[in-house]
Parts: sequence; structure tokens; C-alpha cells
Amino acid sequence: MRPGPAFRACVALAATIVLTACSGAGEGPSTGGLEKTALTIGVSPTPSSAPVFIADRKGFFKEEGLTVRTEVIQAPQTVMPKILNGSMDIFKGSYVSLINIQDSGAAKIKILHDSLAAAPGIAGVVVMNDSPLQGPKDLKDKTIAVNSLDNLGTMSMSAHLKAYDLPPEQVKFVVVNFEAQLTALKQSQVDAAWMVEPFLSAAQQAGARLLLDTNTGPTDALPIDGWAATEEWTARHPKTVAAFQRAVSKAQRLAATDRTVLAEVVPLYTQTPKEAVMTMAMGTFPTSLNATRIQRVADLMHEFGYLKAKVDVASMVVPIPEQ
Repeated sequence: MRPGPAFRACVALAATIVLTACSGAGEGPSTGGLEKTALTIGVSPTPSSAPVFIADRKGFFKEEGLTVRTEVIQAPQTVMPKILNGSMDIFKGSYVSLINIQDSGAAKIKILHDSLAAAPGIAGVVVMNDSPLQGPKDLKDKTIAVNSLDNLGTMSMSAHLKAYDLPPEQVKFVVVNFEAQLTALKQSQVDAAWMVEPFLSAAQQAGARLLLDTNTGPTDALPIDGWAATEEWTARHPKTVAAFQRAVSKAQRLAATDRTVLAEVVPLYTQTPKEAVMTMAMGTFPTSLNATRIQRVADLMHEFGYLKAKVDVASMVVPIPEQ
């Protein structure tokens, strides 16, 4: 598999269609010096979205003069049309997606805040218990479900399969939303699936077993995702961006230190019960935004052919204001 072109073409087409249309859209009156006070934020149904919900429930957004509406993102490829036509302001994306968009030239992306870094047990390749596959090397010529092509899952697997002399061209990745992956496994529509929490734990409880943890070794502590907006939107809303960053920073610190706070909000936008949140494997919630850390992702992407050229992540980062 040679990653990249299909994703870039899709995003570029969306940009061509809607970029002109959104450039003159009005934002309405502002209060408290903010350029925009009501934000629509794209989130994923995973624990890494928790800080935005914490910031809302704890009143951190309100303290900054912001009101937020969240929209759950099921498929990463649906985000950019919403961002470019102005119906969504800020979104959480995997760093692979964000860097891919930047490299494609479809939009210039600014990273506003880190969200989650990898830890063992939070993502991996699973098979059903009765599968004949016993190890990563057995994935040769097999079909693996991923939530998106040319993204975090495919890149993480490529990094790990390299140790088994198994290039990505020797496996077949197919797109299946996280919610449908377990059914696809049970019905033998795929041989294996790359899952993240909370879907990973649910699958194991339902008769799947872990074949490969994709957050160890070459991807240990790898930055996973973050909050982003376009460069144009960020330039037009600098005070709003700073307010968002301050609110999320407060929430990020709580997420990093208090599992009970996570257990209060994760069930609100996922099907994961509070008890499961308290015990499931969880990544780490960085309390700083560090371009050097995120550069690891860009370098891996370049190694596996996801990028046309090396991307300097430092140019994408908006420093978090001091609090």
C-alpha cells in the first residue's frame, strides 16, 4: 500500500469547492474582546476528547467568555469540508491527519493544543479468539480493518510490522468505523482490526484477543492527537484561540491527574460506562505543547511515504499563552 494520494485528493477537492464560499462569512458580534464567542468543536468518540467536555462542565470555557457546541466525528475525512465551509471552528484530529492535510496543501493547519500521547494498551490489532493468527508476522496478505486509511492506525502498524520484515504493501487495509469493527471480525469480513480504547476493551470482553500493541517500541509515548484549526481561522481569531487554549489547558491538567474527572465525562459522548473508564488503559494527557515531540510523527510519516516532503511541525504550532 502506498499511502497518501487518495486522502490528499479528497481533501484538496473539498478545499477547492468551499474555500471561496466561506471566506466572506460573517461571525456576528463579539463580546469581551473575543472575535467569536460561540464555537463548534469537532470531537471523536474516544477518551482523548475528554478535556473539551471537562472544560465545559467545569466552567472553564465560560470563564473565558466562550460557549461551545460539540459534534462527534466518526470519519476523519468528513472534517475538512466542515472546517473549510465555516460550520466547524476547531477540531480534534490525529497528528497524522493534521500533518497530512498540511503536506497536501489543501489547507494550512495550526495546532492549538496537545490532547493525548500513546501508552501501552490503548490501541492495537485484535483478532477473534479462534483466529489462526498467532503473531504479527501472520498478518501477511491479511485484511485489517482501520477507521481511516493513511492515518494513525496504518502508520503505527507499519512502524511495528517493519520489525517483522513485513512492508505495508503486504497487508490489506480496509476502512471500517470503530463501532462496526467487532461485527466485521465476528462475521469474518476482515481478518484483524486496529482498535483504540474504549473499543479495544469492549472487543476483548466480547471474545477478541490482542495480537499487537501498537503503542510500544517505535511508537512508545508517540503524540496521538491534538486540537487544531486552519491558519486563516486562527489569524482572524487570535483572542478566541488564546481563550480556547487557556480553558483546555486547565482541563488537560485535571485529565492528567484525576481519573474520576475523566470517568464523569467520557460516558457522555461514548458508550463506555463510568466503571470501565476507571479501569481501562489510558494514554497520557500532556500539559504542554511541544513541537519536538510531535515532530516524531512527521518523521515516521516521511519514512513510510505519507508525505511529499518533510514537514516542520514547529511552523504549525500556536504557543499556549501563560496563565
